[in-house]
Amino acid sequence: MSLNPNSKVILEAQGIVKVLGEAPNQVKVLKGIDLQLQTGELTLMMGPSGSGKTTLLSILGCILSPTEGRLTVAGQATEGMSAEGLANLRRRHVGFIFQGYNLVPTLTAVENIMLALDLRGQSGPDAYDQAADALEAVGLGHRINASPSKMSGGEKQRVAIARALAGSPSVILADEPTAALDGTNGMAVMELLAEVAQDTKRAVLAVTHDHRTLKYADRIIKIDDGRIAGSERPKLTGGITLDMPAH
Repeated sequence: MSLNPNSKVILEAQGIVKVLGEAPNQVKVLKGIDLQLQTGELTLMMGPSGSGKTTLLSILGCILSPTEGRLTVAGQATEGMSAEGLANLRRRHVGFIFQGYNLVPTLTAVENIMLALDLRGQSGPDAYDQAADALEAVGLGHRINASPSKMSGGEKQRVAIARALAGSPSVILADEPTAALDGTNGMAVMELLAEVAQDTKRAVLAVTHDHRTLKYADRIIKIDDGRIAGSERPKLTGGITLDMPAH
């Protein structure tokens, strides 16, 4: 049950299995994951190193294909899709936020976002306006022409969030978005992601080890040894009760 009555399932994974490597050294990284992401929600995923978080994030983002199982993004099933088809689906419906920002150092903030829009087939004045609007939305309208070398870590992560927002993707996936930031900037980024997640046309999923981020979550999922080990909606239950190991 979601707090938001207007939310809907925008991404669904059913029975996701991922096997890496070749026999006899194969490793089953994911062992039957069932997961739904709902619009209007910030979901946090936690789990120890090696639990399968990054592999699952890559599958949900259409970077990897599952060995078994079914993934549906924005109503489109990925089963049987070619690499090109997956790439097109990813460009249209998925925005990524990386721990290391992944900004092009020779481009300004607005140019970094326009580059991402260009990959989605959008260019020219409209793309510039979209990029500028995305920077304004994350509080960086005044830094539109700044290069990454002139930005703080918090500012660079905000540009990365703006880049993920540009083009209005259905799902935003974040991999340890606070890991490279100090506490103040990290919590500012989480506040921004929580705000972004209120959009009833979008779902946000962030992988994190940072327990300070839990207060921002609408839903918390624990993954362990390639399986979903628990799920909690703290804003509905009045607290966080999952037994999660400290990191």
